[in-house]
Amino acid sequence: MSKRFILNETSYHGAGAVKEIVGEITSRGFQKALIVTDEDLVKFGVVKRVTDLLDDAKMPYAIYDKVKANPSVDVVKCGVEAFKAAGADYLIAIGGGSPQDTAKGIGIIINNPEFADVVSLEGVAPTKHKAVPMIAIATTAGTAAETTINYVITDEEKRRKFVCVDPHDIPVVAVVDPEMMSTMPKGLTAATGMDALTHAIEGYTTLAAWELADTLNLKAIELIARSLRAAVQNDAKGREDMALGQYMTGMAFSNVGLGVVHGMAHPLSAFYDTPHGVANAVLLPYVMEFNADYTGEKFREIARAMGVKGVDEMSESEYRAAAINAVKQLSADVGIPATLKEIGVKAEDLDALADAAMADVCTGGNPRPCTKELVLEVYKTAFGE
Repeated sequence: MSKRFILNETSYHGAGAVKEIVGEITSRGFQKALIVTDEDLVKFGVVKRVTDLLDDAKMPYAIYDKVKANPSVDVVKCGVEAFKAAGADYLIAIGGGSPQDTAKGIGIIINNPEFADVVSLEGVAPTKHKAVPMIAIATTAGTAAETTINYVITDEEKRRKFVCVDPHDIPVVAVVDPEMMSTMPKGLTAATGMDALTHAIEGYTTLAAWELADTLNLKAIELIARSLRAAVQNDAKGREDMALGQYMTGMAFSNVGLGVVHGMAHPLSAFYDTPHGVANAVLLPYVMEFNADYTGEKFREIARAMGVKGVDEMSESEYRAAAINAVKQLSADVGIPATLKEIGVKAEDLDALADAAMADVCTGGNPRPCTKELVLEVYKTAFGE
């Protein structure tokens, strides 16, 4: 059976990489950008680092800065109208997952207007045309949305998040510049970093995992495990390693899928507006415990990548426990809460959350088969007392 692997046409990495966008815009013949971002990134001067480059090169643009965390159907619809009003022909997304996901939705709908309701893009939508060309500039080290074929939108009316998987939406250019991430506060750095670790571990253990993706995911685990603590302290090397690690796992999980950590995390954001990285980080060790018996020897390699010594001398149960404990320790060290109760989840919602998790497209990739009853038990365990 053949295996597909889809990547950006071009990506730039390292300090100062953002400067490369001027040459890309020129060589591709783009005329006017719609910059998709959020108000905070404008307020704190992050967007200005990009617009200064465009201004110096006399390249026109308009800004759509109404993106919110966990972007909604209406945010995407308004972005579509902003693109049309601007007379733009390409997109520049500046931010973490929310601006990137919003821009993907905008770009797809502009060239596939039959999906203008947004919700019909859920799952693997049968779009016919590639999205509007997009340059994706990451400002967080976590979602890897700049290199994936996935995006997630919130249906506020139904209190649910839905995942869209579409090869037509991948940005043509990705910019992974750690200097663009230097203003991230500690909490956001920790949450997005643990999101990246979740991507790597789920991508490594998902049902569709195979050697090419495994290589990327294991290296990503190693980079994240050794650099996240330093990145939270705004160490330059830590940020550089995190930027690379999160991109590497993005290349992989975009092509092989995820699992029930994401399936369970998405409803938390829809119900409570919980930051996606925090939701994943809290749930990850509990789901690892749930999946352990269905992962063969993979937890040994996770433990090794996390920096655990002596894994080859450990029994199966020992290296599985070591991998889980290493994840728990990293999460605690960067200030992530240990239970769902601590982040505001309500016990009376757990049954509805389990229903939503079972409907999430990510859940089907989990190595252990899931039922509502099993997922509900994981939620209960993670809730804590």
